[in-house]
Amino acid sequence: MKTVIEKTGTNNTLLPTSTAGSLPKPTWLAEPETLWSPWKLQGDELVDGKQDALRISLQEQQQAGIDIVSDGEQTRQHFVTTFIEHLSGVDFDNRQTVRIRDRYDASVPTVVGPVSRIKPVFVEDAKFLRQQTKQPIKWALPGPMTMIDTLYDDHYKSREKLAWEFAKILNQEAKELEAAGVDIIQFDEPAFNVFFDEVNEWGIACLERAIEGLKCETAVHICYGYGIKANTDWKKTLGSEWRQYEEAFPKLQKSNIDIISLECHNSHVPMELLELIRGKKVMVGAIDVANHAIETPEEVANTLRKALQFVDADKLYPCTNCGMAPLPRAVARGKLHALTAGAEIIRKELSL
Repeated sequence: MKTVIEKTGTNNTLLPTSTAGSLPKPTWLAEPETLWSPWKLQGDELVDGKQDALRISLQEQQQAGIDIVSDGEQTRQHFVTTFIEHLSGVDFDNRQTVRIRDRYDASVPTVVGPVSRIKPVFVEDAKFLRQQTKQPIKWALPGPMTMIDTLYDDHYKSREKLAWEFAKILNQEAKELEAAGVDIIQFDEPAFNVFFDEVNEWGIACLERAIEGLKCETAVHICYGYGIKANTDWKKTLGSEWRQYEEAFPKLQKSNIDIISLECHNSHVPMELLELIRGKKVMVGAIDVANHAIETPEEVANTLRKALQFVDADKLYPCTNCGMAPLPRAVARGKLHALTAGAEIIRKELSL
């Protein structure tokens, strides 16, 4: 039986809630609390298992009261590499160790020839999700700069050239996702918080190429990473104020991207930096994904109150700091409920 909720729309719900990306997978599908976790099923069982997991993820979002739902990235092992797996020109058997986000080593595939998209990657999954709900759908894709930072390039020998190629490929995928009924297409760009010169020289331009011709809303998600040790250790080196957003926000404010998604709760990001993107819609991370403590609704509300000093209420979208794949499912569920309860507190305050 399908669970169907009437469409609220992204424009007529005050403070519409959403998640930044991934949600934990069921233990029968993949190893819990692990990134790049191998599938436990194969063949047709895996196809069915992914769809079952997507339905469960959707239901958990709906039960928590999330307004803009997603697939919870249930059909992919990783937010970057699963997309790349479907492209030609990349050899997954030829792996090299590279420094990812300039902070941890990982074994990654190698670009060995011209990259191209042979067929749609996530479009059938998006169609399946669209069949399950009338609510607005957000779909996440990796951004061009983050893609090149998760590979070893032995062909183009240029980060910029490869990024432009990926931007064209992402645009092809995005147009088909839009046609499948996706309302918001989000590009995940954690690399924007690291490679500041490249972001301003060509990173944002590549992102604009990826959204070229789209009529649906577009978003870019820039955070400080999943709650894994490499990321939390890095955060400890950033000092009492995290001003990385200051580097990209001015140019993003002038870009054609509709929504900026960022990390706020339990971070050292000065909230006044949001003034740099005044006029944009902002997905404000009000849920910390780097610990297992479930926020109280009032803690969520407090983060949103601070953001409202710099973001107009009709442009504020309560969200999570990042994806929650590495968290226990019960913790992620609790955090989703806290997010919607906190948003409701602020809605009531704004209606007084």
